[in-house]
Amino acid sequence: MRRRLVLVFLIPLVAILVALGGAAGWSAARSVQQAFYTQQLGDLGYFVTSARQALRSGSAAVIDAEVERFQEVYGIEVTVFDLGGGVWASDDRDAAVLAEEDAERVRLALSGRRAEQPAAVFPWTVADAALAEPVFDDGDVIGAVMVAGDVDAPRTAILQQIMLISAIALVLIALGVLLVFRLAQWVLSPVRRLDEAMVAIERGEMDARVQEDAGPPELRRMAQVFNGMADEIERVMTRQQEFALNASHELRNPLNALLLRVEHLATGLGGEWRDDVEETREEGRRMTRILETLLGLARGGRGDSAISAVDLATLSARRLDAWRDVASARGIALRSTGERSVMSVTDRTIVESALDAVIDNAVKYSPDGAQIEVGAHREGQVCRITVRDHGPGLTEEQAAAATDRFWRSTETGDTPGTGLGLAIASDLLATVGGELSVASADGVGLMVVLTLHDGTTP
Repeated sequence: MRRRLVLVFLIPLVAILVALGGAAGWSAARSVQQAFYTQQLGDLGYFVTSARQALRSGSAAVIDAEVERFQEVYGIEVTVFDLGGGVWASDDRDAAVLAEEDAERVRLALSGRRAEQPAAVFPWTVADAALAEPVFDDGDVIGAVMVAGDVDAPRTAILQQIMLISAIALVLIALGVLLVFRLAQWVLSPVRRLDEAMVAIERGEMDARVQEDAGPPELRRMAQVFNGMADEIERVMTRQQEFALNASHELRNPLNALLLRVEHLATGLGGEWRDDVEETREEGRRMTRILETLLGLARGGRGDSAISAVDLATLSARRLDAWRDVASARGIALRSTGERSVMSVTDRTIVESALDAVIDNAVKYSPDGAQIEVGAHREGQVCRITVRDHGPGLTEEQAAAATDRFWRSTETGDTPGTGLGLAIASDLLATVGGELSVASADGVGLMVVLTLHDGTTP
């Protein structure tokens, strides 16, 4: 974002400065050239008058002295030509060999054409400095004068102007770059701190806050709103953790007392009750593991829950046995399907709790005498537990919303429920990197899939 902001401001600024600098350089160069050629025309007019007198008198002695003196003082060569194009007067008569362009200028001047100022040229160059002017006497051309000035001075002046303008442009561009970077830092620093605070909160650092007195007023307002939102989230999370901790602690004591009573009662029961007592003990131990998991989640961690190798097929079969009595009360048959063994490295308690919530939902909404199939499957590194019921099913839109908290179908009627079962199962699976999906089954009913991503096959 910072790079884009700098480019948005910097490119137009540099373009404007370059355009203004180019225009100023061109104007300065044209001004130097104009002054140079104006001076040449003035010198040319002076020598035309002197050449007219010399050509009238037929003697070049006077003008020869002026031409030599002018060349010594100003470094400007002056040549006077007679009507035939021969050199009449010059500072060096023997060296007066004309170039092709100069000879053309002299020819045009002898034909009566006056000298014209050269057209505009590039700022870093100066056009040919030679100008030729006809000499008239009573309207007749009697000769021509050519002035060839030294172009080093105007070139140096143009170069100095361009260097000065370039230096000013570079300084302005440097100041503009500094200003743009400071502006970008001023604008984006609060955004960067806001992003860092959001990342910190996502990691669980609920006390992360941003400075509210930095940046533009709009971003200051955003920082205030973010801090207020973070405070409210922290209060809600704290209340939830306190509630879960208190509830877990309050439940542990009666659960322990219940398990002690089961052990006490088991001593007075006959051998025919052994299986029932063992199942009761197992359910009690499972409830203890659930409470420990709840305590760990309430503290913001995994608590004492352990990741281990779990046979999902065996786990599914055991949970079916635990729900069999509840289902048989309504004539619902529970059937185990899928593979005989599906090993996965995961948290047994969380998977059991999520599966219980899904089975409870299936039993609750299946019609009397229906059948529920539960099975475990593996596809590469992905393990799935499927729960398929034969209830009323859901539409595609309803299935997408089934894992939302407190969502219930309008067609469930008086069936008891809070709309939290599948939502809790989805949240539990998310803590171990899994996910829960709901879709309509083929024919009638619902298919709920618990997906676990297993990176290691034991």
